Amino acid sequence: MCGRLFQVTPPKRLSELFGTANPLANAPPRYNAAPTDLLLTVRHNPKTGERALDPLRWGLVPHWAKDTKIGASLTNARAETIARKPAFRDAFARRRCLVPVDGFYEWHRPAEGAKQPYAFAHPANGTGERPPLVLAGLWESWRDPAGEILRTITLVTTVANGVMAPIHDRMPVILAPGDWAVWLGERAGDAQAMMRPCADHLLDQWPVSPAVGNVRNQGAELPLPVSASSR
Repeated sequence: MCGRLFQVTPPKRLSELFGTANPLANAPPRYNAAPTDLLLTVRHNPKTGERALDPLRWGLVPHWAKDTKIGASLTNARAETIARKPAFRDAFARRRCLVPVDGFYEWHRPAEGAKQPYAFAHPANGTGERPPLVLAGLWESWRDPAGEILRTITLVTTVANGVMAPIHDRMPVILAPGDWAVWLGERAGDAQAMMRPCADHLLDQWPVSPAVGNVRNQGAELPLPVSASSR
């Protein structure tokens, strides 16, 4: 599963990267985002043909849900069952989205000893920067009894690639730029075929502080690598 991530690229930069047209969302950097947090999300409006960047709550609440509690169990959608599971099939067909993140966390659970968190991100480019990872997501709108609209997302997961496998057997679906338009529904294509592990060379990993295990910790130091002696 994917249950913790960091999203720190400024909204203005994300708007430029994805060509979104709406006013910029006022979103703080998140160094330890967890379910129920708001994540900047890219969606396509088929009526206007434009992309929008908005903060949506992590944890999908289907439009038919009686309340929002179901969102706690729908933070991830397995690629293998997404097209037929009632909670996801309508959104997979009509409401796919992009969730740009600077990286995500996962825990290695050895047979003995303490579990160790790792950060996963795009390898650094020639300037030393790490481009965002673009995760495949689904979004939904839910209306409460008072008529207020809540928009939520889930992240699509698949089997682990070679970088991820030593730590965990699942990983988020990471989309290449050439896949974005099809996943958003801007042009025709096989979205099902995109739900696969990314190539190993597109993912980097390193150990981080156990402090990421507490969602109240939100410092900029959390995604930084730690040495073996400091674990």
